[in-house]
Amino acid sequence: METVRERMWLWGHEAGSHDTGWDISRSSRITPVEAAFYMDVPNVIMVRYHDKPEMPFDQYAIPFRRLKQVFWSVVGGAGRSSDEERKHVLELATRNPNIIGVFMDDFFKRAQDEGDTGVLSVDALQSLSDQLTIDGRRLGLGVTLYTHQLGMDLTAHLDLCDWVSLWTWEAPDLKDLEENMTKCEQIAPDSRKLLGLYMYDYGLHVPMPLEAMQMQCETALRWLHAGRIEGMIFLASCICDMELETVEWTREWIAKVGDEMLG
Repeated sequence: METVRERMWLWGHEAGSHDTGWDISRSSRITPVEAAFYMDVPNVIMVRYHDKPEMPFDQYAIPFRRLKQVFWSVVGGAGRSSDEERKHVLELATRNPNIIGVFMDDFFKRAQDEGDTGVLSVDALQSLSDQLTIDGRRLGLGVTLYTHQLGMDLTAHLDLCDWVSLWTWEAPDLKDLEENMTKCEQIAPDSRKLLGLYMYDYGLHVPMPLEAMQMQCETALRWLHAGRIEGMIFLASCICDMELETVEWTREWIAKVGDEMLG
């Protein structure tokens, strides 16, 4: 049997990624792997942010070998991606067997934007999916889905995704978490679900209320034990050394519940 901790993930960004733009008013020096060890979380979803880290990723990825499981982004923050980057990440996975999949952040465009619904067309996503068997092992394809996107027609893209992570962009909307997870299950019935847990309210540019942090963590734990989700993701590594109240509370909570056996 697995422990709760083994199903925990940390969302990884380059150190300092959130120092500006979010009104946090603090700076960070912690790397994704350092943050994972600080929080005592064994798995990381590494996502490029503002084109950082720079390619090639091989040397940057060396410390990640100490982690249990890793996703590496092929679509980074703000939906940035390129053929070159996607090819390189697949090559990176051949040299790092604990990379179990690739991830697409900020993948779905706003309903009012013109063009395809996703950063990649359905055909391009199918082509990517066809390349995910490497050295006899199948990489998973993960995607970010925000609750405010649940009313969009995303079926064709979601059908190609193995993992769907659900995120609530503004903390007040967490009151609808149960309803929104049900909607997620309806539009992506066959995918493995991850619940995204913001440790800062990026939507409103304010600290995450402690009671909201506690509620979403306890909900994730309940759903994990019930088999409703496959895991939970704490966002983000680059705020783990800012001594934010919610981060420190979460660290203590992980220590408290991490060794529980699933089921």
